[in-house]
Amino acid sequence: MASQEESVREFVAVTDVDEERARFFLESAGWNLQLALASFFEDGADDDIVTLPQPEGGSSVSRSAGPSTQPRVTSFRDLMHEAEEESDEEEGQRFFAGGSERSGQQIVGPPKKKSPNEVVEDLFKGAREHGAVPLDRPGRGPGEHSKAKAFIGGGYKLGAAPEEQSAYVAGEKRGSKSQQDVHVVLKLWKTGFSLDNGELRNYSDPGNANFLEAIRRGEIPLELRQRSRGGQVNLDMEDHRDEDFSKPKVAFRAFGGEGQKLGSATPELVSAPATSQQDQAASEAQASTTVSLDSSQPVTNIQIRLADGSRLVQRFNHTHRVSDLRQFVVGARPAMAAREFVLMTTFPNKELSDESQTLEQANLLNAVIVQRLN
Repeated sequence: MASQEESVREFVAVTDVDEERARFFLESAGWNLQLALASFFEDGADDDIVTLPQPEGGSSVSRSAGPSTQPRVTSFRDLMHEAEEESDEEEGQRFFAGGSERSGQQIVGPPKKKSPNEVVEDLFKGAREHGAVPLDRPGRGPGEHSKAKAFIGGGYKLGAAPEEQSAYVAGEKRGSKSQQDVHVVLKLWKTGFSLDNGELRNYSDPGNANFLEAIRRGEIPLELRQRSRGGQVNLDMEDHRDEDFSKPKVAFRAFGGEGQKLGSATPELVSAPATSQQDQAASEAQASTTVSLDSSQPVTNIQIRLADGSRLVQRFNHTHRVSDLRQFVVGARPAMAAREFVLMTTFPNKELSDESQTLEQANLLNAVIVQRLN
């Protein structure tokens, strides 16, 4: 007892509180003076003390003789802090109903719904945790694709000199049609997400739950894997969480149908011939056989762009005349026999009015000729 009274006096001398308050802190700390002082200056100096009710029957709670490792002082600050932590839990707010002083029923409310901003943050966090790398692409607008596609077709390599023949260069072959690589841009908006230039899909839609969960796990969703059919899927994520959804404008596409040729009092309809591809190929092959080619003489390739949009390529000797080009066009397209047309050069545009000239005299070696209807 003497040591306890000495501890009370020392506590009062340091804290300048009454003996009853000092005895409370010392009893709560198991009469450990240092622990009682730490509890007082941490919680008791400015806050009121909450005294827990003693159990009925008058029996006191036994305490261990040794010093306690945990403070036994509870303040209003601690209670408020615990309430804030509980309110932040995802399982929802807890409620107590019914019961008496020593019993009651706990009711857990429904889970709190995440805001769209938190949903987007979770998606990016999951992607980063699974190896996603942020990319800086300056100069791109929202949803704008800047990835250019290389030309993969074939074409003719023109000769460097008039006597050099043109050669056909084949393009790269595409892979199997069943397997293809897919590049998708996932745009995360304020209220939902979209794929490439597609429609808005809401975050709260149950049909999108599996898609978003796969993104959160750092996986490619099944929907995108089915697009690639076993190929590679490249997924880019764009952060638009502070923006409302805006569908990008449709890219301009040139008119590919039929039309009327202007420039005359009665415009005429210009369209592709109604002949089948087999008949057209047969006509081209027949026209090629009518060209008398001398392999011992210099040879050149002439490309002719027809008014219907198709092209013809034929080999001629340098001594062939411009009239031979006209006969070849009429033979390859029999429908042109009843039409009036002229042949012109490109860059600069010049009409080939003198059809008696040879190809060499008309400077048409390895040239491109354009057909224009009158």
